[in-house]
Amino acid sequence: MDANFGPQERILWPASVLAGIVMCGAVYEMTRKVSSRCFKGYSRLSHMQKVEWNNRGFSTFHALVAAAISFYLVMVSDLFNEDVNNGIIIDRKSWLSDAMFGVSIGYFLTDLTMILWYFPSLGGKEYLLHHGLSMYAIGLALLSGKAHMYILMVLFTEVTTPFVNLRWYLDVAGQKTCNLYLYNGVTLFVGWLVARIILFVYLFTHMYLHYDQARSIFTLGFYSLVAVPSTVSVMNVFWFWKILKGMVKTMSRRRKHSENGKTD
Repeated sequence: MDANFGPQERILWPASVLAGIVMCGAVYEMTRKVSSRCFKGYSRLSHMQKVEWNNRGFSTFHALVAAAISFYLVMVSDLFNEDVNNGIIIDRKSWLSDAMFGVSIGYFLTDLTMILWYFPSLGGKEYLLHHGLSMYAIGLALLSGKAHMYILMVLFTEVTTPFVNLRWYLDVAGQKTCNLYLYNGVTLFVGWLVARIILFVYLFTHMYLHYDQARSIFTLGFYSLVAVPSTVSVMNVFWFWKILKGMVKTMSRRRKHSENGKTD
């Protein structure tokens, strides 16, 4: 692997990782202060619930930033446009993709540290696997300068995270019976289907159609490019099944409640 470590990277990489860590700390504190002042139920939460409440605050913020930048670079900009003559797609990158990868590594490092510190209250072994694979894949792409488009696609799947977090917030706040909880569940189902199932099908299809480019990466990078998204996609299907069962259960409970109401 040829290290992609020039003068710009020597400043950009550590600065962006540090920015990701600082971002997490700042949003954690902001979530704590805003919630304690604006949400009456926050003071009644247990210590662990408050920690997770604030943790999900910076999780949501990172997800929004990562999804927006990934969408811009892959869909809006000409960085990965095949009609633009900038060399093969597998080698294309920009300072913005480098910076986003650095910020994401900072986020995953912070979140992983908290998960390990409070283990297993903030997440079980599947979260350790997810975060470990994410940092490995992002770090490899950052160091090599290869496959940024595919890593950005995987990073875009974070767009579903705000809906996962909102579901938890509503549950803790005792709002599982409100309409917002149901609407959020349906949106999460659709979003997960599009961003974490269909998008991965497109990713693997694109990789297959550009197999010669993918194969041109150094050996570890190629096998990682195949193995990591495949592992994450299996996890996504498992979580999708759980989301589907949860949505069906919620809608069935709503229907029974409605029928009982009419009977009464």
